[in-house]
Amino acid sequence: MGIIDSFDQKLSKLLLNIPDKRKALLAAGILGVSVGVAALDLLPAAVSFAGGVLASMALRTVPLRTVYEAVDWPVVILLGALLPVAGAMQSTGLADLIARLLLDTMAQGNAFVGLAVIMATTMVLTDFMNNTATAAVMAPVGLGAALRLGVNPDTFLMAVAIGASCAFLTPIGHQNNTLILGPGGFRFGDYWRMGLPMDVLVLSVSLPLLLIFWPL
Repeated sequence: MGIIDSFDQKLSKLLLNIPDKRKALLAAGILGVSVGVAALDLLPAAVSFAGGVLASMALRTVPLRTVYEAVDWPVVILLGALLPVAGAMQSTGLADLIARLLLDTMAQGNAFVGLAVIMATTMVLTDFMNNTATAAVMAPVGLGAALRLGVNPDTFLMAVAIGASCAFLTPIGHQNNTLILGPGGFRFGDYWRMGLPMDVLVLSVSLPLLLIFWPL
């Protein structure tokens, strides 16, 4: 009896949250519509899912307080503070200057080294800038580098495209990185520990494949 009483006491302390079947079905329907609208290109994904959130709030499938508490406000402030930095890097030409300096000092006329430098520089910049902005900044740099070296510009442009998609080193390089920062209990410096090996892996695999499919 002592064991049973102890077990009953533990059960009584548990907070049982029995879901509302009607709200669960409604939430699933809202999610399905949001995904469908985005998949069919009827609306941009950001607009579609934002509409889904608003619909969930309006229909009370999620309590409003829960929505407010789920927002990771430090991350929002961090992104808001760093977006102007990315814009400044692009508008002042700092990103372009960094890339050109790296190319001139490290490549020294070697097309393969130049290709690796362009991709690595793009990988670093995309960790602090939007990937679209990084590609826009680095594409002319890659094209100019290819023309100066007298090699196939498509190879350098593909290197920029791949590098701009590799935002592994920081939580601000891509929205997916940002989304898991708070819920995962990660810190800013945790990302490079896994991101750096990923960048090295991408470089080691992509460079030979680029030379095969887009020869210099």
